[in-house]
Amino acid sequence: MRQKILEILKKSSDYVSGEYLGETLGVSRTSIWKAIKQLRQEGYDIQAVSNRGYYLSQNKELYNAQEIEDGLGTKWLGKQVYFYKEIDSTNACIRRLAAEGAPEGTLAVAEAQSAGRGRRGKEWTSQEGVGIWMSLLLRPDISPNQTPLLTLLTGLAVCKAIQKTTDLPVQIKWPNDILIGGKKICGILTEMDGEMTRVNYVVVGIGINVNTEYFPEELEAIATSLKIENNGVAISRKKLIQAILTELEGYYEKYVKERDFAYFYEEYKSACVTIGQEVYTLGKEAVEGKAIDINPQGELMVQKADGSIVTVFSGEVSIRPRRKG
Repeated sequence: MRQKILEILKKSSDYVSGEYLGETLGVSRTSIWKAIKQLRQEGYDIQAVSNRGYYLSQNKELYNAQEIEDGLGTKWLGKQVYFYKEIDSTNACIRRLAAEGAPEGTLAVAEAQSAGRGRRGKEWTSQEGVGIWMSLLLRPDISPNQTPLLTLLTGLAVCKAIQKTTDLPVQIKWPNDILIGGKKICGILTEMDGEMTRVNYVVVGIGINVNTEYFPEELEAIATSLKIENNGVAISRKKLIQAILTELEGYYEKYVKERDFAYFYEEYKSACVTIGQEVYTLGKEAVEGKAIDINPQGELMVQKADGSIVTVFSGEVSIRPRRKG
């Protein structure tokens, strides 16, 4: 009922009487008042005037499950949203929901995380009220060795969504970071639950520094936010989430159908800042050299000092400063 009341108030440019709401929804005016009270507690600025009814002020943008769902143009991705003021981590939340049988496309979003994680177990700072901390549940019909490519496709979707939403010059650092001017604004953490030949589900976690205004001294040189790069102008978090889901749904459906990264190869290469850079990788085996290409399988090709070329399929990659001279 709260959702229906909200829809009516959003569509009206004037006050809506409690009598009208009650008759339209087939409930008592007391029930309407209780629902209005709940909406106010969720942050909606609803004015009540005797003999006139209720009016929703839409000057303030809210960030909650209802607002994310409203206007979402996807067919199935993100249609079920779990929103938390604070949680341990959205990836852990999705794993719990997946174990309970949650459908593919389920989305978990948090204002803050107490145990946010990046790759290799690193802590991910999740400041309240300024970032996007979210995770998605996917149940792809692909082999386990194909799941790392979902990280690349997610990066491509995030990159494209940010470009469309803000027009900022974002780039992808293979395999899981989004950068602006060499500074990180987004990290992606993909985790799989499966067996040797079967994927049960995949959790795709996305953390974006959206409206962060400052960083700890140790992060200032390597991290930035969309707001900082956008000359101090705040970015709508709900609209950015909606844009990401729209882009990712398209990429994901195409990949699961074709099971071939070659369809996204050229687009990914054009967005990837890693190619041409001196890099070193952390993983089962450390590799140091020059990233010369991304192959059609989404693997990073690194040329070592002795001229040999090593294929890196997954792991963490750091870009070294360009050598002078």
